[in-house]
Amino acid sequence: MQPFSVLDLFKVGIGPSSSHTLGPMRAAGRFVDSLTEHRLLDQVAHIGVNLYGALALTGIGHSTDKAIILGLQGLDAATIEPDQAEQRFRATQRESQLLLAGQRLIRFNVNESIRFMGDIFLPEHPNGMRFSALDVSGIELLSETWYSVGGGAIANELARNSAQRDLLQEFPDLRPYPFRNGDELLHQCSEQQLSIAEVIRRNELALFGTLASLEAWVDSISQTMLRCMERGMSHDGPLPGGIKVQRRASRMAQALRQRTSDDLSAIDWVTVYALAVNEENAAGGRVVTAPTNGSAGVIPAVMAYLKYHREDLPADWLNTFLLTCAGIGWLYKRNASISAAEMGCQGEIGVASSMAAAGMAAVLGGTPEQVEHAAEIAMEHHLGMTCDPVAGLVQVPCIERNAFGAVKAMQAARMALSEPGDHCVSLDECIETMRQTGEDMTSKYKETAQGGLAVNVVVC
Repeated sequence: MQPFSVLDLFKVGIGPSSSHTLGPMRAAGRFVDSLTEHRLLDQVAHIGVNLYGALALTGIGHSTDKAIILGLQGLDAATIEPDQAEQRFRATQRESQLLLAGQRLIRFNVNESIRFMGDIFLPEHPNGMRFSALDVSGIELLSETWYSVGGGAIANELARNSAQRDLLQEFPDLRPYPFRNGDELLHQCSEQQLSIAEVIRRNELALFGTLASLEAWVDSISQTMLRCMERGMSHDGPLPGGIKVQRRASRMAQALRQRTSDDLSAIDWVTVYALAVNEENAAGGRVVTAPTNGSAGVIPAVMAYLKYHREDLPADWLNTFLLTCAGIGWLYKRNASISAAEMGCQGEIGVASSMAAAGMAAVLGGTPEQVEHAAEIAMEHHLGMTCDPVAGLVQVPCIERNAFGAVKAMQAARMALSEPGDHCVSLDECIETMRQTGEDMTSKYKETAQGGLAVNVVVC
């Protein structure tokens, strides 16, 4: 997808992690594509995969091994059924064979072919992986190094001095209303007398063409989010992974339906919506990165609040909501990171909450300045949040954090709408603070399961 498009923030895939599941699956698929392009597929006898740094340290809990196997078979994360994905993974484990690119059967012992090298961090990014294809004599045919850089996005080349390099400068900016940061986005809104959503809409149409395709994107993303939420509210029992975390969304929803509503019932429903999505994600179900799998419940929960608990919305509110969310998320991706391995959980739950706050403020009639303010408020109160998943699973504290991120987003939007937009801290300043905080944060608090709750919670 064109690097200036904001739509890539939302990808359909399977859980439990965008950086550690979806990204590696896509990278494995791209490596297979390279083998095919170089006409090497028929010569491959063995594939070796090295996982490095944060990708290795929580790889088992995040199903990175499963993702690699699915990707090497040429399967698509957006279309494969979660049950089929699990069956393919188990078959490879059991038979020590893999159907490379869906065409060539090769020996693949999972324990030997995938190596977790958690003590080695590649300099370009904490989530590095190296694929090697060997022939029957053990001679290397092709090798590639890939990085999972957040939200399911992947890169096979990063500058060694990437902090001083603007990768987007290498591509022509074809947008009619270009912007690189929040201030420039607000300037475009002011100059053109457009909302943030309308700036995003016109830019995307210039990049991709038809209004019908954009409408189809909105419908596909929103429906996938809602179906995920509905599945999460209809299942119970323990989540996979061995620590026996129980699903709660189903029983909480049932209890809410049976009790008399009060002034805070809507907040209780938002909690259920968020929990449902991330319980489904933890179970390996189909979710939308928003902007990541670990934070996939925040935006759908706020969206569901608007859909099911408000009656005063304009007809095109869903377009406004998702386009605004995506535009704000792109600012974080462009100027900082949405990878917990780089930023900690502030880069996932914090960014998702900021996006959702902006989207809600826009739908409720906020000016561009108020929308920007809502995004800033939500992030400001997630700054410094660590990523410390217990047992390396996307369960504790990840699932509950989505509920709190959604509620914070709603409150941030309401606070911003009560103000004119002339606030002290700008969104750009908040994004830069998040980036600096992430760089200062030690690696044990950045998706490595080596600090925080991950080492203080005793797993039985």
